[in-house]
Amino acid sequence: MLKPKSEEEIEVLRKSSLLVGKTLGEVAKYIEPGVQTKKLDRIADEFIRDHGAVPGFKGYGGFPGSLCISVNDTVVHGIPDERVLKDGDIVSIDCGTIIEGYYGDSAYTFAVGEIAEEVQKLLYRTQQALYRGVEKAVAGNRVGDISHAVQSYIEQFGYGIVRELVGHGVGKQMHEKPEIPNYGRQGTGAKFPDGLVICVEPMINLGTKDIMQESDGWTIRTADHKPSAHYELEVAVRKEKVDVLTSYKEVEEVLNKKN
Repeated sequence: MLKPKSEEEIEVLRKSSLLVGKTLGEVAKYIEPGVQTKKLDRIADEFIRDHGAVPGFKGYGGFPGSLCISVNDTVVHGIPDERVLKDGDIVSIDCGTIIEGYYGDSAYTFAVGEIAEEVQKLLYRTQQALYRGVEKAVAGNRVGDISHAVQSYIEQFGYGIVRELVGHGVGKQMHEKPEIPNYGRQGTGAKFPDGLVICVEPMINLGTKDIMQESDGWTIRTADHKPSAHYELEVAVRKEKVDVLTSYKEVEEVLNKKN
């Protein structure tokens, strides 16, 4: 059963989601060659707690960090550690918060210094695929409409679309129904009711779609070790037009100042 949220619940989810956006913006200030991923995690943890929330990922299923920090060929679920970011890296920062029991969840992939042109295109196109998917989160549409919007845009570039990892419903649980794959047929899958809150999150690989899990039980890498990009927004399904609860505004303000 899909569980639409009340207007009151959606406003709490918006509050939680907007804090995720602000946290990603704060972390963005420190993303540069020479920074350790565990420093970024510490900055996020302090920022979330200073704003009266709890990090959504810390301790979730035993995960040790407040952020998932996934560098280059790591698709998702990278553990913050001693690793130092280098010029030419890309890094997906996935962040979660809990406010009044409700989860905010969003991700953004950042360039570290100067990156290769083909990798820059991968980031841009993955973000565009996200927006195309998000547009389909309208009451009466189906899961497959989002899946198809992402797939039909991405496959023209010959990229690999990760199959095993998906977007999801969200609320008092980080992962609720429905699952939202980034590939599929229009008009298939569960129908979206007004008020459903979901996370749309394309995970797109420069090479093969195939992935593998590291022995730590978390880190997911591309099978061919080519780079992977990941973007995620939390949205509320509405009758006329999707209501995007997360914002990239703070991230984009920081990136514009850096450029």
